[in-house]
Amino acid sequence: MKRWPTACAPWPPTVSAADAPDSEAPAGEVAEAVVAFLADAERAGRLSARSLDAYRRDLKRLVAWAGRRGIDRLDQLDLHALRGFAAAEMRAGLDPRTIQRRLSAVRKWFGWLLREGRVAGNPAADLRAPRVRRKLPTTLDPDQVLKLLELPGTGPLDVRDRALMELCYSSGLRVSELADARWSRLDEREGLLRVIGKGNKERIVPVGRHALTALAAWRPVHLERTGGGQDIIFTTRTGTPLSVRSIQQRITQRAREQGLDQHVHPHQLRHSFASHILESSGDLRAVQELLGHANLTTTQIYTHLDFQHLAEVYDRTHPRARGRR
Repeated sequence: MKRWPTACAPWPPTVSAADAPDSEAPAGEVAEAVVAFLADAERAGRLSARSLDAYRRDLKRLVAWAGRRGIDRLDQLDLHALRGFAAAEMRAGLDPRTIQRRLSAVRKWFGWLLREGRVAGNPAADLRAPRVRRKLPTTLDPDQVLKLLELPGTGPLDVRDRALMELCYSSGLRVSELADARWSRLDEREGLLRVIGKGNKERIVPVGRHALTALAAWRPVHLERTGGGQDIIFTTRTGTPLSVRSIQQRITQRAREQGLDQHVHPHQLRHSFASHILESSGDLRAVQELLGHANLTTTQIYTHLDFQHLAEVYDRTHPRARGRR
């Protein structure tokens, strides 16, 4: 079996000071194989500089761990040993996502070693990473949303921001979709908006009557500022399109002015829209279509939000619930 292609450096390669693993790990076969993998990946240009640095950091952790246990040969790094490495990282208190990334680097490295004929198999292929606990998105309850949307004032920015937040919550738009919303895509008669979402995918979303009313109030102000030459719905004082960052800042500022005691952002309004629709209808497929999710599993997180709400009600009201005295 061919061990090394002619393009690769002879084995074993020299361990440079920059690539040498932690001083506590000996520069044995494992360490040299890591250096060779990184050098080959850099030569081939398969990885970006950022990815290469991440692989270097992650694999050095493996080499250091192996060195402390007297493991310096590749055939000693079997599935049992790699599970020990993953367990050690967990005991060190690392985030499961970090451990997943490190194990992914180990799989890539072993895949390369297998292709180069340095190992007979890839023990990391069957290595399972710790499960990442999915964080539930924070939402506003209906009363909080109502408080946010009851924005006072009749100034141009008040009218614009009211329309901005009404449309965001009414249609569950992403902030990028909100920034790209256009008058030419709005059907006021039917209460529909054509949206270009992720992956340049188009969908039609309903626009509620309160949002339509707010948009109708904003439209003449917009026309006066832009002279009718701007199709983007939400614009600045000078008539230029409002950026994603500006929209985020405006909604956060307005929530603070309305006395909401939490950080509010556009995606939180989108989460609230989805959660409230699901609580009322129980139709997960409909929520998927409204949000523009390509995969139903992405939408299923809102079923957890709904259950969380039920659990809170239970804890608050049931005589035998844990939270009651």
